[in-house]
Amino acid sequence: MNTRILPVLATVVASFLASMSFAAPAAVQAIVDTEVAAAKVLAADPALVAAVKGYNVAPSAEAQSMTQEKWKTLTLLDPLVRSFSKNSAAEVIKARKSGVVTEAFLSGADGGKVAFLAKPSSWSHKGKAKHDDPMAGKVWQGEVEVDESTGMQQVQVAVPVLDGDKPIGSLVVGLGMNKMSN
Repeated sequence: MNTRILPVLATVVASFLASMSFAAPAAVQAIVDTEVAAAKVLAADPALVAAVKGYNVAPSAEAQSMTQEKWKTLTLLDPLVRSFSKNSAAEVIKARKSGVVTEAFLSGADGGKVAFLAKPSSWSHKGKAKHDDPMAGKVWQGEVEVDESTGMQQVQVAVPVLDGDKPIGSLVVGLGMNKMSN
């Protein structure tokens, strides 16, 4: 076999496997349901609610001008990116996340990021069910897939951040399949 073809073939196979998604196995769903309940409690934390309310009222100039394209060019060490993982809402998420959580991000009403554990692949998830369902007051659960930002097989869930009964943002939590099947 031509050795120049092997790297190309490996890339094609890896891309195919990464694009595959599956429903969560029944044995794992009970853990997912427990994590959804925990995410609802976390989303109601006064620090997270206050952070989302503050963002919605007065997003920073950087947040207002951020695009998906600009976001993808920022490194993990960029001061703006680091500010989202070092703020008080991110500290609450870090302190309260369970051992199966592989990622978490908090978004304002416009889908822009308020806080996260690590830089997500997209600046805004507005227009996607993981943000739009919580903004309609619903819980969302994705399929098992290889996540673009973590590279891990996980299932994402999302819950609304509420101000009283009104959805004002979303909290998305990624749950590692390897951590739930141990």
